[in-house]
Amino acid sequence: MENSLVERIDAEVEKRSLLKHPFYQMWSEGKLTVDHLQGYSKEYFQLVKAVPTFVQNIASFNTDATIAPEIEGNMKEESEHVEPWTRFARALGVPLDELTNYAGASKTNEAVAKIMALSRGSFEEAVAAMYAFESELPKISRSKIDGLVKFYGLDGKDALNYFEIHEEADIRHAQTWRSILASLPADRQERAFAAAVESLKAQNLLLDSVQEKYVGVYC
Repeated sequence: MENSLVERIDAEVEKRSLLKHPFYQMWSEGKLTVDHLQGYSKEYFQLVKAVPTFVQNIASFNTDATIAPEIEGNMKEESEHVEPWTRFARALGVPLDELTNYAGASKTNEAVAKIMALSRGSFEEAVAAMYAFESELPKISRSKIDGLVKFYGLDGKDALNYFEIHEEADIRHAQTWRSILASLPADRQERAFAAAVESLKAQNLLLDSVQEKYVGVYC
């Protein structure tokens, strides 16, 4: 039996898992420094603040009134997630003005721009790109929390809240996108699958950017 679109995307998420990336491996092994994490907080913020627009683009494509409230709810939540990230950065010692004034490294901005372009391509591309982004985030968030507490002594609410939120919220968000993908007609599935793959490549590119700028070669 041929695998469904969602099963195919899930296989790609596993294959290209961010938890396999050297930067996140170093995080989970306690091999990063606080300076590395500070750099990460500034680079990843470029993506965090773009996510509400990704979902807004999905909402603008949507023509199904029955799922509109769910998508709008996701968009509202994503907008509310920006502030917890600023508190995470502050817990690492990054002042708010330094965070908000930072423009991002070139590869970081390339990665965010690629996902933004996918979100503007078509409804199915935007949904697939977001599913590929959010489906693994609960697991990634738990790994980050464990590392912050175990290796860096960061166990306060400001340091952990962003990741605690995403442990729960992205289970729901991913289910929204999964349901949409499962109901796509056959002639739109390949474009969705390709967008999911490109989203995963872009996410890994962002971590490449952080690794290269702040850490260097992984040993």
